[in-house]
Amino acid sequence: MRRSSALWLSLIAVLTACGSETWQGTGIVNQIYADDSQVAIAHDDIEGLMPAMTMNFYIGSELLSELAVGQEIRFTLLKRGNSYEITEFSVIGAGAGRSGTTPTLALADDPAPPFHLTDQSGASLTLADLRGKAVLLDFIFTNCGGPCPILTGVKAEVQRALAPPLAARSHFVSITLDPVRDTPEVLRAYAQERRLDLSNWSFLTGTPELIDATLKAYGVGAVPVDGGDIQHTVATFLIAPDGQIARRYLGSGTQARELQADLEALL
Repeated sequence: MRRSSALWLSLIAVLTACGSETWQGTGIVNQIYADDSQVAIAHDDIEGLMPAMTMNFYIGSELLSELAVGQEIRFTLLKRGNSYEITEFSVIGAGAGRSGTTPTLALADDPAPPFHLTDQSGASLTLADLRGKAVLLDFIFTNCGGPCPILTGVKAEVQRALAPPLAARSHFVSITLDPVRDTPEVLRAYAQERRLDLSNWSFLTGTPELIDATLKAYGVGAVPVDGGDIQHTVATFLIAPDGQIARRYLGSGTQARELQADLEALL
């Protein structure tokens, strides 16, 4: 016990010397991504860091094995570079029926939250404009060095693989997390560099207030960090032609063939 305490005190001293920051939070485990060593938590306000939202955090494999979806936990966050990692947690409840105002990710069978934004050509687009089509919607930003290019690449595979009759009944939507930098011109350049077909793919931006409202409506967390990066929830939504969310995909590990199969089955 003495040796363990000494090691713990040494670790605290090292972290303090390195200027590492820690925060305390509580929330409900929303999804676990074992392959990515991440967990999505619908958390309350984390004082001094971020408001209540659903956010992905890194977590070590040993701790990850002790988590279960639906648990209400109290956790400690440590900042490592531009990421946040859960270093310890304790289970404080089952989470079922918990009340409160913590935003959670929109669920399958929920009505998809409406939006009114601007596409890469400067034209306005609303979700209502796409009624009657299957919509594959995600949230990215053009300066993202992490999951965003992966999400875009996977959707491009799906777009190319769809038969023309199904492509005509589908629409792809990517909403920026960075409206200040991602103007319509920047979004158009991002799409053109990747040779994407914009006939049924809209890259959307808007005022920071409109983007923030859309993120909150979908329960997607986004927090700016050092160097212009954005820590954010990785989520994709498949919306049915009647405007209901048919499926929700979390993380960046969903394969193009799965998205394509679900979209084709929906149509």
